[in-house]
Amino acid sequence: MNYADLFRVTLPETVLEVAALLVLVVDLGFLRKAALKVRVAVAALLGVAGCGVALWAVLLQGREGLSFRDSHELLLTTGGFTAVAQAGILVLTALTLLLLIDEDFTRHVGEFVAVVLMAAAGGLLITGAQDLLVIFVGLELLSLGLYILTAFAKSSGKSAEAAMKYYLFGGMSAAFLLFGFSYLYGITGSTNLHRILLGVYGWNAFYAAPLLYVAIVMIAAGLGFKVAAVPFHLWAPDTYEGAPAPAAAFIASVSKVASFALLIAIGTASWHVFDGAHGVVRLVASVQGHTAPQPTYLGFQIPWSLVLIVLSAASMVVGNLAALAQTSVRRLLAYSAIAHAGYILLGLAFFSYSPRSAGAVLYYVLTYGLTTVGAFGVVAVVERATGSDRMDAFLGLHKRNPVLAAVLLVLFLSLAGIPPLVGFWAKFNLFAVVLGVYPVGAGLALVALAVAMSAVSLYYYLQVLKRAYVMPAIDETPIKAHPVTLAVLVLIAAAVVVLGCFPALL
Repeated sequence: MNYADLFRVTLPETVLEVAALLVLVVDLGFLRKAALKVRVAVAALLGVAGCGVALWAVLLQGREGLSFRDSHELLLTTGGFTAVAQAGILVLTALTLLLLIDEDFTRHVGEFVAVVLMAAAGGLLITGAQDLLVIFVGLELLSLGLYILTAFAKSSGKSAEAAMKYYLFGGMSAAFLLFGFSYLYGITGSTNLHRILLGVYGWNAFYAAPLLYVAIVMIAAGLGFKVAAVPFHLWAPDTYEGAPAPAAAFIASVSKVASFALLIAIGTASWHVFDGAHGVVRLVASVQGHTAPQPTYLGFQIPWSLVLIVLSAASMVVGNLAALAQTSVRRLLAYSAIAHAGYILLGLAFFSYSPRSAGAVLYYVLTYGLTTVGAFGVVAVVERATGSDRMDAFLGLHKRNPVLAAVLLVLFLSLAGIPPLVGFWAKFNLFAVVLGVYPVGAGLALVALAVAMSAVSLYYYLQVLKRAYVMPAIDETPIKAHPVTLAVLVLIAAAVVVLGCFPALL
């Protein structure tokens, strides 16, 4: 291949890697003896600047992508949905780094920021990948960074325990994913996503159906871990509770955007191949003077859709019901994330009938990521002031810090899907697409379940808000937040309100 083209396509990832090295050089080479607050501020701002330059590189890229010269097999894509997802990852990474400014859980701030940037580079790689090997490299680059970030609070036993569980579950999921990939390669003879789907729809897949089903289940297990879908969710509550707040926010937002962008890429490739196959059927029917039959599920799509439907329903039910029993707000957000993964998987399950769900899924993931970063920022401020993330730590928050309480109100109501906040439109768009699939009403029962579970979620979000606004405070000592942290949280809350009132802006 042309390595100049490779550099052009991976320019945003390269910018993040250079920024990570620059942060290490400045922090370890020039600021080693400086005050911790100065080092944190400089490292965070350098990281944000790196994200800004990488975002500029993303916006400059066209839609050419990168292909091998001889086979024309697409290796990486740029532009379109890929560019939107990459822009979202970079914005969420920058917000996470800004929330780091008031933290003091580690003195190794340069290393922390560098690992965040390197993990974000893995996320960017995943969003544009069109080959199984590139997908796996990107997933591991992201995942290894997340394991390290989870363990960064070295004085915390919970952080070490969470990192160990996350790492062990992650290693197992990587093994499942590789097994599934190897079966797909064995069936089709290619690692390219489009060629695999063409092979699956072809004659060879008919004889390899049992192996195909095994491959699909294993890949679903590996990717289900990445998005914390039931029953691959057991790592999430401990990780969200034990990880440092910026790391937890990064895991809950950036890794979700990258993982679901990958699922969108798989669905989009499947749709193009499926639509092309049906186009041949329409052409033959028109030549013979017949009416082409309605498109039906082919090869890969039946088992893939069924697996996603099962994961979706299980995640919505288990995530919301388990959240009802939580007293830790971090664990509540973890089970909430599991439930939201269920809603998103619902849109992906019907991708074959309605490719418009790609836009609805991406809209949902980006707005959810923005909201959850803000939610973890509020939890971090309260946790530093009270020493706890329990619900009772939020008692009387509207008196102790009215701005922080207002931000919490906006973010939690958006997560619950209350209009006119952006969370309402995210769910509305997604459910509307599912209800409009062919055959009409195929997703009605699942949407009804999703709406019922959304009503359940309102209860546990209101439990936190009741303590912040209604129940009397035990301690009315003011809770102070760093001006930068407070400004970032207010900006996130304002974005949630504005995007809710004017949803077409995104």
